[in-house]
Amino acid sequence: MIRIDFLTLPEGGLVGVSIRGHAGYGEAGADIVCAAVSSAAYLVVNAITDVLHVTPMTLRADEGNLFLRVIPADEPVCRDFLNGLKLHFTQLEEQYPGFLRVGYTEI
Repeated sequence: MIRIDFLTLPEGGLVGVSIRGHAGYGEAGADIVCAAVSSAAYLVVNAITDVLHVTPMTLRADEGNLFLRVIPADEPVCRDFLNGLKLHFTQLEEQYPGFLRVGYTEI
């Protein structure tokens, strides 16, 4: 199962995301759920870093894990991308129950 936790501020803004694990929906290399999550996550990371030119407070990516956190001052400029990612992942969670879980961690 893929566990996705959005990092939230006390007032509700999103400042990052933590993605861990593998969906197990299909064989490695052919898992459409993993592919959908990875593709969306990298799109948002690349948009934040290379389109918006925001330097993340933390950015780590390796096999089956991605962690992105921006400073609270950058939340307004990153808001639409992170909210779009949240919408995408919650819809995937509805389509593929048991293969990914979306949650929230207040920081």
